[in-house]
Amino acid sequence: MSSVRAVPVTTDMDGDALSADDAWHMVRHIGLKTLLRDAFRRFRYGDGFSNARAFALQLALATVPLVIAGSGLASVVGIESVSEVLARTVVAVSPGANDQLLADLVARGPAEDPGPGGEDADDPRGEDIGEIAVVLGLATAFLALTSGIAQLERGVNRIYGTERDRPLLRKYARAAVLTLTAGTALGVGLVLIIAGGPFGDAIEVVYHWGDTAETVFDVLRWPVGLVALVLAVTVLFRFVPRRHQPGLSWLALGAGLTVLLWLAASGMVALYVSLSGDFSDIYGPLAGIMALLLWATATGIALLLGVAVAAQLEGARAGIGDPLLRDEDDDGIPDQLQPEQPVETASPDGGRA
Repeated sequence: MSSVRAVPVTTDMDGDALSADDAWHMVRHIGLKTLLRDAFRRFRYGDGFSNARAFALQLALATVPLVIAGSGLASVVGIESVSEVLARTVVAVSPGANDQLLADLVARGPAEDPGPGGEDADDPRGEDIGEIAVVLGLATAFLALTSGIAQLERGVNRIYGTERDRPLLRKYARAAVLTLTAGTALGVGLVLIIAGGPFGDAIEVVYHWGDTAETVFDVLRWPVGLVALVLAVTVLFRFVPRRHQPGLSWLALGAGLTVLLWLAASGMVALYVSLSGDFSDIYGPLAGIMALLLWATATGIALLLGVAVAAQLEGARAGIGDPLLRDEDDDGIPDQLQPEQPVETASPDGGRA
């Protein structure tokens, strides 16, 4: 349970739609430094760190089977060059001694045909197993990311001061739709920004597309990736919370901060992994998984910090300066959450019950 004050739905205030000028005027009125300070307090006391870690775990659980299933799907349909591109990309962005293991796992194509009369020439079991593995991998990734979006709703609601999520079916149905829409845009942005360089190099090696095409790709991947990220984050900010959100201009500051924080955090994780000579030695085959968990945690924190900024900005318009519930006796329990004292009643013998 969070201990932050609930943000009123400002779209109902005065019956007027909020404009971008209103948002910018409010930022200047309260000051950017004050806004960011109060937003961090709202994030912290709204269980932001806990929900960010929970979202990060689901994101990591979705990433690994999605990469493996994507490569397996390319192999099943006979496009082995796509599997090679994925293998080269994953190995390039994965630190440590697990490169060869990961390369073998991702780049493993369909079994070679032994030719007419071979013992496996008419045995479809290998192909069937490959197709089943692909389906299970995609299903696992989809369910994990859907659960992650549902967890994100819980974190966002707590930051806004909403204590109860949507009913179960509505919550997970919405999370599934957002996984297919915002999740897809988020995945495109992540690939282009984080793995864009290795991905382009892998395509150059496999398809020999030339230096000019590679240069064009290296230039375009940044604006396209950023647009995809901003679009995904904006959609999440708009449709995840269980409330009527204001106009996109009132969410823009939080969404932009999320993207900037995410870029900075991703760069710091990559720098830490590359400069830490003992990272691969310490974690061995798990080095790639540990780097993924670090990056996923940074992603979750960036998302919910951006939400806290958008929530506090809207709360400031409703007159909420201090985002925390009152705690006059400083016992760690907000006053409005204190249990009610039992009412004394007179017993039949004249005593107090």
